[in-house]
Amino acid sequence: MPNYMDQNLLDYIQKLSSIFFKMSTICNNQSSFILSQNNIWKNIEKTGRKSVRFQYVTPSASLSYQSSTKTANKSCSSFSSTGKFGKFGGKYVPELLVTCLSDLEEEFYMALNDAKFQEELGTALRDYVGRETALYYAERLSEHYKDKDGYGPEIYIKREDLNHGGAHKINNALAQAMLAKRMGRMSIVTATGAGQHGVAAAAVCAKLGLSCTVIMGRLDIERQPTNVRLMKLLGALVKPVDGNYKDASSEAVREWVGNLDTSYHMPGSVIGPHPCPTMVREFQSVIGKEVRKQAMEKWGGKPDVLVACVGSGSNAMGLFHEFIEDEEVRLVGVEAAGFGLETGYHSATLSRGEVGVYHGSMSYLLQDDEGQIVGPYSIGVGIQEVVQIRRNFPGIRSLACIGCP
Repeated sequence: MPNYMDQNLLDYIQKLSSIFFKMSTICNNQSSFILSQNNIWKNIEKTGRKSVRFQYVTPSASLSYQSSTKTANKSCSSFSSTGKFGKFGGKYVPELLVTCLSDLEEEFYMALNDAKFQEELGTALRDYVGRETALYYAERLSEHYKDKDGYGPEIYIKREDLNHGGAHKINNALAQAMLAKRMGRMSIVTATGAGQHGVAAAAVCAKLGLSCTVIMGRLDIERQPTNVRLMKLLGALVKPVDGNYKDASSEAVREWVGNLDTSYHMPGSVIGPHPCPTMVREFQSVIGKEVRKQAMEKWGGKPDVLVACVGSGSNAMGLFHEFIEDEEVRLVGVEAAGFGLETGYHSATLSRGEVGVYHGSMSYLLQDDEGQIVGPYSIGVGIQEVVQIRRNFPGIRSLACIGCP
């Protein structure tokens, strides 16, 4: 690939930050998201013909948002009994929870291979959630980014906002609620940040006749009164806690531990002890599977680049997982830089975090000098959607990105 092509590719990817911001006008609640422009370009590495590689974790990490690491491909695409991705992941929990998580893991794998469960899930995703969601061609936005010679991206929007509940969260919530009912757990407890997962959990519990308790930070409740109202209308009990999503997640686990026999803890993000991240990833992978299918239908190929805004990771893994073994598809993660990476007011956990154990798994964490968790800075609240971009340069078939505050 000629060098001038590499620079043109970089120029267009730089414009993605502007595209992400413009996309915020499509959905409510997204306009306050701050993108990490400096964070993106700092991690660009030129590597010959495959000229751009984007990394948001160290090269030694097995779970990486880059498509060229074969070790990452193998570990991310296979199921592990320990839930380890290299040194990351795992099951760092009290002995009290080990048996519960092992039972959940066993039931999860059985459900994956249960034709009846999969048929029921597929029917519910189609008829209740509204899948598959459209891949919409944003013609005017595509035209805006063309240069004087007519070269530029073709931008498509994966309309996850058209799902029942208004976000991608219901993909995972529905499957986990069905799994909980299969296990005889009739009481769901979960945590939510911006409220999208809370709404999804409340909706599927109403559908399946399960009780639902949603733990939410007080500030998030003030920010998202509409989502809180929806949860309550759907029959959920909303419990406030001091703090943010991190604190709500801790409280949800405490609530679950208090009644292990009849309650089910429903994580909405790829966090927590094994098998929780693997479950969320698997149930959200429908996003990437549809993108692959729709890309083949629309232009007969695969995207060249997938870009995901990375918060707690459910939408990013939902898109990335399907393509992680396609070495020709580049994977790009974008984190919120807030007021700048040097200020300390940011949410760039993968770029600036240090390895630690929290909420039952090993990951990158924002920590102080004593190893205590430092709260990330963010004014973003969440609704997710996939954006796809295609370019008309020779050798560059398409670009795709997914945006999530």
